[in-house]
Amino acid sequence: MALFDDVLEGFGSSWVSTALVGVGIALVAPIVVPALAAGMRPLAKAALKGGMMVYDKGAEMFAEAGEQLSDLVAEVRSELDATMAAAAADAGASAATNGSPLDA
Repeated sequence: MALFDDVLEGFGSSWVSTALVGVGIALVAPIVVPALAAGMRPLAKAALKGGMMVYDKGAEMFAEAGEQLSDLVAEVRSELDATMAAAAADAGASAATNGSPLDA
């Protein structure tokens, strides 16, 4: 019971003033809340717009990186194929001379 008395003392001895503050908030809230919501809408739109721009830029960067990696893989594959063809040609020439380089 002492805790309840301490809470009431913290608000003052008159509960009427507390009730009036509550009623005042209840009366003002329908006016203030829509005004705050209207003010928050442009802020929310700006945040969404910024997020979409960051996402689009990131997607563009990843696409560019993927394209460069694909080009690099194709270049390496081409060089590897050329090396393998040269090695096969050398092996064919070596077989034709019985493996002796002096027979050529």
